[in-house]
Amino acid sequence: MGKGNLVGAFFGPLLLQSGINMLSLARGKEGAFKLIAGYQPQGDQPAAIDSLAQNLRDGIRHQVLLGVTGSGKTFTMANVVAKLNLPTLVIAPNKTLAAQLYNEFKSLFPENAVRYFVSYYDYYQPEAYVPSTDLYIEKDASINDEIDKLRHSATKALLERNDVLIVASVSCIYGLGEPEVYFEMLVFLEERQTIERDRVLRKLVDIQYQRNDYDFHRGTFRVRGDTVEVFPAYEESRAVRIEFFGDQVEALYEIDPLRGKVIRKLQAVAIYPASHYVTTSDRMETAVRNIRAELKDRLEFFRRENRLLEAQRLEQRTLYDLELLAEMGFCPGIENYSRHLTGRAPGQAPPTLLDYFPKDYLCLIDESHVTIPQIGGMYRGDRSRKETLVEYGFRLPSALDNRPLNFEEWEGFTNRIIYVSATPGDFELRKSSGLVVEQLIRPTGLVDPIIEARKAGTQVDDLLEEIRKRVGADERVLVTCLTKKMAEDLTDYYHDLGVRVRYLHSDIETIERVEIIRSLRKGEFDVLVGINLLREGLDLPEVSLVAILDADKEGYLRSARSLIQTIGRAARNINGKVLMYADLTTESMRKAIDETNRRRAKQLAYNEANGITPRTIVKNIDASLVEMYSPEWAVVPEVDSPARSHHDDDLLPALELSDRISDLRQQMMGSADKLEYERAAELRDRIKRLERRIFGFEPAEPAPPALPPGSPNSRQSKENGRGESGSVNSKAATPDASTLTFGPRRPRSTNGPKRPRRQNRTPASPPKQGRLKLIPDTDD
Repeated sequence: MGKGNLVGAFFGPLLLQSGINMLSLARGKEGAFKLIAGYQPQGDQPAAIDSLAQNLRDGIRHQVLLGVTGSGKTFTMANVVAKLNLPTLVIAPNKTLAAQLYNEFKSLFPENAVRYFVSYYDYYQPEAYVPSTDLYIEKDASINDEIDKLRHSATKALLERNDVLIVASVSCIYGLGEPEVYFEMLVFLEERQTIERDRVLRKLVDIQYQRNDYDFHRGTFRVRGDTVEVFPAYEESRAVRIEFFGDQVEALYEIDPLRGKVIRKLQAVAIYPASHYVTTSDRMETAVRNIRAELKDRLEFFRRENRLLEAQRLEQRTLYDLELLAEMGFCPGIENYSRHLTGRAPGQAPPTLLDYFPKDYLCLIDESHVTIPQIGGMYRGDRSRKETLVEYGFRLPSALDNRPLNFEEWEGFTNRIIYVSATPGDFELRKSSGLVVEQLIRPTGLVDPIIEARKAGTQVDDLLEEIRKRVGADERVLVTCLTKKMAEDLTDYYHDLGVRVRYLHSDIETIERVEIIRSLRKGEFDVLVGINLLREGLDLPEVSLVAILDADKEGYLRSARSLIQTIGRAARNINGKVLMYADLTTESMRKAIDETNRRRAKQLAYNEANGITPRTIVKNIDASLVEMYSPEWAVVPEVDSPARSHHDDDLLPALELSDRISDLRQQMMGSADKLEYERAAELRDRIKRLERRIFGFEPAEPAPPALPPGSPNSRQSKENGRGESGSVNSKAATPDASTLTFGPRRPRSTNGPKRPRRQNRTPASPPKQGRLKLIPDTDD
């Protein structure tokens, strides 16, 4: 019996049906969403929930949920999902918001399959060629193991359950293995089943599991006599033990992979492939033949055009890949042959995560005014890069079909869509034919902030007085400007006047952006200056003032939608206020002010009619804004654990160290399972400290703390001519804002490196915060 027929022995008559029928039979229909929350819908949430659900039942495909900041849009979406009980896809514009939504839905549906699906690359440099300089850039990528596990868990849940909610980024429209093949290749075993042990081992290898008898981790299996243990690619702390007696499966167990302890006995188990790109041997042979045929046609084209360099280049690269595919079943860049491996026609849409959903699923587009343009732009950017690779002989034309869905193809996969946004775009309004369900009332009774327009001529000094008022009331301030340089200069200027201030822009890495925002909430500083990062998704109830500098400069950053989103950042505080500094009122300003006033009037009327007293949102500051691990984040540094924990560990007898380390390691894994990564990092550091004691090493001295990013007056990464302290040498004790120079600037040094790496320096007196530049800048 061939490799492709092994699953037939497992499933019997089931495989006589088509792949689609297999999936529909395998997917459990009994699963139902169960919403668990300690509160009920309030304000206009009940009306919004009923309207959205009824419209979907009536067959309306497109509708808009216009919900203001803080109105509980996520809770409304969860209630709609629970009412309809359909598999649901939630698409967020970035990984940070996707992680935030995942945590919220996970808390609302703890008994259901809430999963997370984003790009699994820690680092990704796509393959590219620059003809003008004859520069070829090889693909370079690093896959994050944790995100890969979550992706496998998402597809597995979609094939097994009905009560599935996937929170995804636009990664969901990129190519993935075919669900029919992915399902067909799984290994299904039952207790008392007759099957040779070696056939099971060969099948595990076919679905990309690796044998490793020493390092047992996700995606591997190990063999000990008649016992086979498999660590599924979609699990983190559970493995499967298969015990054979001759050619019969004697017993199946779910075990702890670290201790080998049996957790529970199983009657049957399905082990899904370790890669989404697996295929059968028959398909692989067909794919190799088709690739050779395409290569022959392309070489004839290049030689006919007398482009011998391109012909030689393509032949060498493709033949090497074919040799690897024939011998190993895999090659670097195998995704470029996905059209042949899946047997699809030229130009046909590639299989994606959307193919794993049933046809009647529900799609929710969060922050649709940002997400929809992203979905439309992915295809064109990818196409432009690959056309160059094909034209110059680096790839076969079939590589063009390894791509994300174009916008029209994506629309074809969606039958029920709810666009969720405080500022829906023109596309959403047009597709919904004006069907907009409004959710303007906040459960806390908070209303949209008061907007005041002031002249821009003295905006810096005028804002300074407002900042001091808010600081005196222990409140926070957000300031938005137009350029990075202005954000940095304004930060320096206010810092020299005694304001605790930092800046935030795209040069700050993702994890440190989150830490800056948490520090603002904790009161470590009072003012945050930013550009375009102070908009969607920020939940800052301590912020009572938002200042928009140069509000009359029409453009993307000062469009009506951008202004409304920025205004919403002040809507979580009862004293919320927005200052727009402008010399004239633009059309975008007028639309933003009119819409905010309309919403505010409706909110005030509702509060008065229902006797509601607004109250500021109270949110745990210690809770991380994003508790899900993001591939863009840096490795968590070793931090100093609490003194009490250190004291307890130091008093522990040497004979008990091993037991304490084992206990702490279990706690660490438990914290990681609960996505409490800060707690897990603290436990990891305690384990390292105890291990040093076991091996006789003294505890290492903690490294001096790095200077916080976004801090003022540390420009050594930009200007080597600064003093050692990195501070601005200002002649005057109090700078004059009317000059708009924010202090003198020294010329750049032409000697030495342009952008030195991060340095920890001892600040001169008086001490000032140093600003950390995370990536080198280029010269202006």
